[in-house]
Amino acid sequence: MQHFSDFYRGKKVLVTGHTGFKGSWLSLWLLELGAEVVGLGLDPYTDRDNFNLCKLSNKMIDIRGDIRDVKLLQRIFREHQPEIVFHLAAQPLVRESYERPVETYEVNVMGTIHVLEAIKASDSVKVGVMITTDKCYENKEQIWGYREDDPMGGYDPYSSSKGAAEIAISSWRRSFFNPDRFSEHGKSIASARAGNVIGGGDWAKDRIVPDCIRAIEAGLPIRIRNPKAVRPWQHVLEPLSGYLLLGMKMWSEPTKYCQAWNFGPGVESVSTVWDVARLIVEQYGEGSVEDVSQAGDLHEAGLLNLDVSKARTFLGWKPKLDVSCAVKMIVDWYKSYQFSDAYTLCSRQINELFCYE
Repeated sequence: MQHFSDFYRGKKVLVTGHTGFKGSWLSLWLLELGAEVVGLGLDPYTDRDNFNLCKLSNKMIDIRGDIRDVKLLQRIFREHQPEIVFHLAAQPLVRESYERPVETYEVNVMGTIHVLEAIKASDSVKVGVMITTDKCYENKEQIWGYREDDPMGGYDPYSSSKGAAEIAISSWRRSFFNPDRFSEHGKSIASARAGNVIGGGDWAKDRIVPDCIRAIEAGLPIRIRNPKAVRPWQHVLEPLSGYLLLGMKMWSEPTKYCQAWNFGPGVESVSTVWDVARLIVEQYGEGSVEDVSQAGDLHEAGLLNLDVSKARTFLGWKPKLDVSCAVKMIVDWYKSYQFSDAYTLCSRQINELFCYE
């Protein structure tokens, strides 16, 4: 695998949240690129999660723990001396944030600050890519995409916690990792905001793809609670390719790329939840969709889109898959995982991404 010019080969990389959906794909990709990967995360959500199916615990340093555990973070940085950190660990669900708002803030805000503090105290770390979300923006339901300098905000506890995390990242960058004083601290810190990420190996609750697959496998209709919500859907490999490219650029030009970056799909992939569910049914060849929306449901954003002009212009990154291609890859994963080696399946899909133009 020749992507990224072998930059990551031999690099010591820490991935927080490595057992999660995005974290497992990123860890696998880094392993394929020849990196020495250390992961810190909680136990996977189910036995069928991508991390478990790919047997990643046998292929990397797998540490189970909470990013709120300051002593554990300090020990990991001291013992493993990472050079690059990808921080993905989070409480990632909007609806769960209504049930556990304080914990959501503790994990997403204070957990991020703990990671930043560990980076600050480390002599080995050169690059830190802090992953948040498109929901960090103060969403006004506008039709045009949000740019990196638009105001942070968020209606629900999850979204607002990510907006608060972005403000903290910006503060730490200016206060402790200021590019004007790079010769003193030697670290480059950036944040990355992705759209609604979908892909194989996700079994979390209250997410459209795993909800669809569970219903199809059980022979039940897919129940859609917010069918008209519009989202920037993208295959998980799209933003991960952006994170990896950003990390490489930050290493070579640390004071140029230590900023906030959006990674989202093209406008043709901004679709409703209903349309994505219908695409999954069409590609799968079975299943049905049912509208179960009700007045008074918990608030979730109705319209959200990202402007990725900055990443296109300054990183040379662009999305490769439209929503139809993304769903095709996703359905292929879920129809294959029970009969194929999951690690090989994921590796093949990583290589397939670069066949699209």
